[in-house]
Amino acid sequence: MNKQDLISKVASNADISKAKAAEAVDAVFETIKQTLKNGDDARFVGFGTFSVAKRAATTGRNPRTGEAIKIPASKQPKFKAGKELKDAVNNRK
Repeated sequence: MNKQDLISKVASNADISKAKAAEAVDAVFETIKQTLKNGDDARFVGFGTFSVAKRAATTGRNPRTGEAIKIPASKQPKFKAGKELKDAVNNRK
């Protein structure tokens, strides 16, 4: 499923226009993005949690030359699925 498929499903399930569904989907994505950017978690009971993990700076190697390179510290978005989502995927309910 891609974003357009999601918009179509939301429009159909909520009985609203695709334009309104696109606004809603964009608003949800933007809200989650801003929440993570501010350093907070976005928790949705039964669905899952979006969070930010900090990765420390490390030293790596260029595979071609073997030269040491510095890999800067970064923040990585993470998602942990909730119990209801896991159960649904595994056909437990």
